[in-house]
Amino acid sequence: MDTILFLAAPITACLLLSGILGYFGNHILSRGVIFVDIAVAQVAALGTMIGILLGANEGSLFSSLFSLGFTLIIVSAFAISKFKHKEFSQEVIIGIIYCMALAAAMVMVDMVTGGSNFIQKTLTGAILWVTWKDNLILFIIFSVILLLHMFFLKKFIKISQGERDSFPLSELRLLELVFYITFGIVVVQSVKIGGIFMVFMYLIGPAAMTHFITENWRKRFFLSWIFGFLGSLIGLFVSFKYSFSNGPTIVCTLGLMLFFIALFSKNPNKHTAQIIE
Repeated sequence: MDTILFLAAPITACLLLSGILGYFGNHILSRGVIFVDIAVAQVAALGTMIGILLGANEGSLFSSLFSLGFTLIIVSAFAISKFKHKEFSQEVIIGIIYCMALAAAMVMVDMVTGGSNFIQKTLTGAILWVTWKDNLILFIIFSVILLLHMFFLKKFIKISQGERDSFPLSELRLLELVFYITFGIVVVQSVKIGGIFMVFMYLIGPAAMTHFITENWRKRFFLSWIFGFLGSLIGLFVSFKYSFSNGPTIVCTLGLMLFFIALFSKNPNKHTAQIIE
């Protein structure tokens, strides 16, 4: 009981993160832009580092605004570039952004006090030390974003399934901007707590598991949440019991769950999904 009480706030954070990231993960996986999340997460970390370099404290409003600003610029540019540079694979652009953001962070690591520790934290996160105030902020932000997505849900699903030609270009641009800007906000908030590795696994791991089980979007959203939360619970208790690092343990747990489901799945993904009726 003492362990459960101590882990109550981290468990709640995992519940929130697995829900929102599982939702976005199904879209990202269907769109085939698998590494967009890790690129956005690295850009968010770079923005925070620049804010700290300019005198802001880590976790302050100023550093958070820097992180969010850099992220929104990148995701907006990515959404627009999909229309202007169709001859290039989206993964090429994503890879270049990730490498540049990582290289810039490595250049500045010695300029920032505690830079090495900051890099380590952005990779592995600090979910064990999340507070109830952090959870409340996450809940409010994620709820607003999910309500907005519910309004455009069928359109977002059509785009994720490749039915882009069914929309006028102006509407498609607007929808893509809304999707990627809200996605960027979610990643910025999630990286603060979970770190880059954990956010990436929350997005891709549970969503990939559901693609072996069902083609229905509604079921995929729900199962992604369940798988992500279950893996988080197991990872948290294992890391707490054996004094392992929390984020990497959760990542490894979700990875093992994915391999297990893929190995024993009798319904391989057909790369299609049904629109919610």
